[in-house]
Amino acid sequence: MFSEKDIKQIEAKGITVKKITTQIELFKTELPFVNLQSAATLKHGILQLSDEETKEFILLFDAKRNQYSIIKFVPASGAATRMFKSFFSFLEDYNPKRETLNAYINRTKDAVLAVFFVGLEKLPFYQIVLDEILKSHPEYYQASADKQFYIFIKTMLDSDKLNYGFYPKGLLPFHKYKKHIATAFEEHLFEAALYASANNKANLHYTISEKYKDVFDNEFKKIQPIVERKTNIQFKISFSYQNESTDTIAVTEDNKPFRLEDDSLLFRPSGHGALLSNLNDLNADIIFIKNIDNVVVFKYEKEVSEYKKMLAGILINIQTTAFQYLEKLENSDITESEIVEIGNFLSNKMYVVISSEFEKYAKEYQIAYLKDKLNRPIRICGMVKNEDEPGGGPFWVKTENGQVSLQIVESAQINKKDKSQKDILENATHFNPVDLVCGIKDYKGNKFDLQKFVDHKTAFITMKTKNGKDLKALELPGLWNGSMANWNTVFVEVPLITFNPVKTVTDLLKPTHQTH
Repeated sequence: MFSEKDIKQIEAKGITVKKITTQIELFKTELPFVNLQSAATLKHGILQLSDEETKEFILLFDAKRNQYSIIKFVPASGAATRMFKSFFSFLEDYNPKRETLNAYINRTKDAVLAVFFVGLEKLPFYQIVLDEILKSHPEYYQASADKQFYIFIKTMLDSDKLNYGFYPKGLLPFHKYKKHIATAFEEHLFEAALYASANNKANLHYTISEKYKDVFDNEFKKIQPIVERKTNIQFKISFSYQNESTDTIAVTEDNKPFRLEDDSLLFRPSGHGALLSNLNDLNADIIFIKNIDNVVVFKYEKEVSEYKKMLAGILINIQTTAFQYLEKLENSDITESEIVEIGNFLSNKMYVVISSEFEKYAKEYQIAYLKDKLNRPIRICGMVKNEDEPGGGPFWVKTENGQVSLQIVESAQINKKDKSQKDILENATHFNPVDLVCGIKDYKGNKFDLQKFVDHKTAFITMKTKNGKDLKALELPGLWNGSMANWNTVFVEVPLITFNPVKTVTDLLKPTHQTH
């Protein structure tokens, strides 16, 4: 199947031919859909706390945080292309000489463009784009409103102008304050000072595209003294890149390797599951995970941060007890009642479904079973009430061998042609805002090897195009989906204020991204 040239190309990426052959087999056999047993809902897999309980967990975290090493992990390698999707279509399709802007919006029913047009002056980069326009269009203000709008979008997106569509999302102007404009990268620092810091120090790790390393470095040098002065926190920043060896091969519709015009093989980044190796390289007691575009302006940061502290308090509380029980299980004279107590803790506090055969096991097997279930990485995941936002959600999932566990599942992993599965999906009450607090060490203080807890069968196949041709792409088990399938998982309801992603440019006009 592969020529010498192919093999060189494969090995240059740090991949083996065997791995590529396995990937092609996955396309042929097709990956199984997940088997949903039911949606996780309040009192059925999702913990709902009272105000009093919330306060207790916040106080617990604040009291203990200086005893822990903490890192905030921010996936930030994405370009802003999808934010500007409507605008790329507009530039291709619109001719200001042939139709008015209103006629175009009515013809295409493009709501994003309509909102953008109305809210233009409130956008954080409005003045930056205007300043850029006037360099090449001094007559700009004499043009018709439609022509002005067209020039504005061209200047915003053209590669020889601001090129925002291909800029890292983390470095785009996100929020406009009185005296400066903040990027999402900067807002993550201010937020980290409130909850991801200990002993007046904060560590942040961003996964970025390697070609932008210098730009991120320069941005940090520029803002570091200001942020440190305002927060009284010392920041340490580190970066890593999505490793090329995690790319997957693309295939044609009949599962042959997809080839480019020069006959070379096409590889594609394998989704956020590729970042598991980046996460696995970190060493900390507590790791917060949050996407780059999920930030708020300063006035909402304290409220959002309280819920992060609450999740971390729950982690400390559960992990402390789990570690105590693991110590007990090391002890050979553990009593029957203590075994029952540990089983109840796993069921009631960690949402682990204990085997129905457990009571029939000999004592030594019960101990081994409980150790195996307890001694795993732990993730506490905020879950938000469903408001028709796209994305994954919390479900009870049944594996081939009959084990049931809590999982975050993407809709692409669900067989929507199966009525019972579709019904479970449609009855889900919550979705995943990517709001995780993770414990990645065992009770002896050793780091887990996170690669050992992946369910490799939860990779999924998506349809894409390249140069106008259809292709099939393979995504690795998502970072918070199949990559964490065998972690211990606790879902906790958090309010909608904690979820403020910027999926399209007009999301920047929402109240949580506006200063007044």
